Amino acid sequence: MSLFWRIFGLNAVVLGAATALLLWAPVTVSVPVLLTEAVILVGGLAVMLVANAALLRIGLAPLERLTRRMTTVDLLRPGQRLPVPGHGGFAELISTFNAMLDRLETERATSSARALSAQEAERRRIAQELHDEVGQSMTAVLLGLKRAADRAPEPLRAELQQAQEITRESLDEVRRLARRLRPGVLEDLGLVSALTSLTTDFATHTGLDVRRRFTPDLPPLDHDRELVLYRVAQESLTNTARHAEAARVEVDLRHTPAAVVLHITDDGRGIGAAGEGAGIRGMRERALLISAALDIDEGPGGGTRVSLSVPRPAKDA
Repeated sequence: MSLFWRIFGLNAVVLGAATALLLWAPVTVSVPVLLTEAVILVGGLAVMLVANAALLRIGLAPLERLTRRMTTVDLLRPGQRLPVPGHGGFAELISTFNAMLDRLETERATSSARALSAQEAERRRIAQELHDEVGQSMTAVLLGLKRAADRAPEPLRAELQQAQEITRESLDEVRRLARRLRPGVLEDLGLVSALTSLTTDFATHTGLDVRRRFTPDLPPLDHDRELVLYRVAQESLTNTARHAEAARVEVDLRHTPAAVVLHITDDGRGIGAAGEGAGIRGMRERALLISAALDIDEGPGGGTRVSLSVPRPAKDA
């Protein structure tokens, strides 16, 4: 039944019931109208309006559910669908809405895959330029400063050695940035070695207590799954350093019969009521690319816990 005929039918039921009540009820209207008759008429009108409102609310409930879902739907949390109530206009409307969500999620996943692929390619290019161009230039400057310091008199030698030390620290920072942009250890030595290097570097530069628990004999994963696990860990640690005000971080990597699960838990102030920023939404987009489940909630002892469950390949699972 279409929306027009649904509303028309509900109103017809109420008006028909009121008409039948007037026909068979011992109620008459005098001229002029008596007070008791006016009270009965006004009361009947009120009952009819209340009944009409109740029936309309029941009849339009699917439309209200659809409206609420439209205001809360998030394409980064797929699978939010409404049940289709039988047949008719409402069922067709809800089916169209569900089909629209299917198309939007597919298009969002496709566009996100392209964007993230381009992002990774740009990161590799920048990391390569930092390593080849900037790194080599700074290495040449460092060697030149060393030769100049060896030949310089004592007062100038101290200043050149200080400049040499600053250049060496800058070169180390450039190399660290290049490793963050392009985790070569991930491609060469695998996920566990990459996460170990990441957490060690993070602890060195932030001073936080980082505790690792990596289950041995992790199942082999393809490059895309390993890269998502690495990037989510990287972004989670970055958020912890910037916002959590934490003293300790735990990085836990384990596997189940169906998935590889990464937990990153801190003892900071928690995520609270703050909205999700670009970093968290970026993690959700990466998780969607490999059909992984990402949860961000309060940790067991407070703070924040990021959980990423990456399904294992079908043949491996």
